[in-house]
Amino acid sequence: MPVGQNIKKTHFTEQEHSLFRQRLIDNLHVFKQLLADPDFGQGAPSFGAELELYIIDPAANPYPINKLLHKQINDSQLSLELTNVNLEYNFTPIEQQALPFTQLSKQMFTALDKLERASALHQARILPIGILPTLQSKHLGFDTITDEARYQLFAKVLRDKRGEDFHLHIKGAESLALHWQDISPEGANSSFQFHYRVTPQAFANAYNAAQLITPLLIAIGANSPLFLGKQLWHETRIALFKQATDYRVKEAITQHLPSRVLFGLGWVRESAYEIFAEGVYLFEPILPVCSAHSAKAQFAVKGRSTLDELRLHQGSIWTWNRPIYDPVLGGHLRIELRSLPAGPSVKNMVANAALASGLIKGLESKISTLLPAIPFYFAEQNFYRAAKYGLQAKLYWPNKQDGHLVERPVIDILSNLLPTAVEGLHLLGVDEQEITEQMAVISGGLATQMNGATWQLKRFNHYLIKHAREDALAMMVEDYYQQYKTAKAVHEWSDNL
Repeated sequence: MPVGQNIKKTHFTEQEHSLFRQRLIDNLHVFKQLLADPDFGQGAPSFGAELELYIIDPAANPYPINKLLHKQINDSQLSLELTNVNLEYNFTPIEQQALPFTQLSKQMFTALDKLERASALHQARILPIGILPTLQSKHLGFDTITDEARYQLFAKVLRDKRGEDFHLHIKGAESLALHWQDISPEGANSSFQFHYRVTPQAFANAYNAAQLITPLLIAIGANSPLFLGKQLWHETRIALFKQATDYRVKEAITQHLPSRVLFGLGWVRESAYEIFAEGVYLFEPILPVCSAHSAKAQFAVKGRSTLDELRLHQGSIWTWNRPIYDPVLGGHLRIELRSLPAGPSVKNMVANAALASGLIKGLESKISTLLPAIPFYFAEQNFYRAAKYGLQAKLYWPNKQDGHLVERPVIDILSNLLPTAVEGLHLLGVDEQEITEQMAVISGGLATQMNGATWQLKRFNHYLIKHAREDALAMMVEDYYQQYKTAKAVHEWSDNL
């Protein structure tokens, strides 16, 4: 469920803020006690996902009918997004089994078909893509923010904290420099968010492994090269999300206060508690809504707690790999990998999820020996390099011969790590044929050096030779939609121009 799903208020008193801050401290204390319980959070791995989607019209432009479709479809797994041209579908978690990614694929195809049929009644279509290239400035602005209290509150609070326009400055093949009065440009970002359940004892190693491999996932999964008609980063979402919501002004930045959209502040040393505590002590609450239940009282009676305030607060800190505490099934931990974009195909998204799962599990037992060779600073640099250059990126990675940190092409790093991903998937109990099928999609992308961003740029620049920019963008999006509908992986999409 999205953060603040049931929030109705748009104004909070200082007393409410003060009470919420105290509740956060209480929640942290209870969370530490939960983590100390050896029975807490035990259980097999599970996999889940959320997919954000664009609604487009027959001309491949954004179509602002999300509330209409949401009401019509009436599906508890479908939710509204920040702006009126987007929806999000939340898939049912899949417990450890032989064919988890086949099951995820089936869920995704079923949901997308349902949404597509409903959209067709309004001459609309559904499209998974990181940023819609036909999006223009006229499709942004406060009046495009979905008319729901939680989104209106986010927009108001972040703007009030900023006190001036947000500054967008993204430099890639072309440059974008823009001052914008609200957070609606953030709504341009559509993600495929993958959830990986892990025990508290394995969390630190699994989370550090997720952080280490996230640049690799971005490189193979990049699908957001265009924003407001400009060719920017291969995964422009990474820069856009941070800048479009960054309420820090110059003084805060010079004091080195972190952005709420961040890769992280260092490797995890012992447990998930560290990240939750950083969130409480470094970031002011945005949504100070106190639960009717006291975490301390719940824990005293049941030995468990929903930690409502801590979960709400953590959901307003946009770490690219977000630790999740879920009270379901007696309480458990997950890692939400949030850096992957929506699209370009179900096959690509599911294969990226399989790659992430295999690498996290495959590196989990080795990560403590790897980290001394990669200080966190270099992992963060890798993250932004991969977002900017995609499959053409060069990243810092230990040399195979002597372990020294060197720059290596991301394609080489990924190719060398595929056996580790296979090993990890075996450890997760995934069927051999399932592993082969998923890794074939990754191998195909590496062999052809093709991901969604590369495909979009190649097609767009071809059309740009003979057509106006706006027309070239629309033609490319139409081609993208038609290829997406084939259900093939992007490296198998038609090259006919």
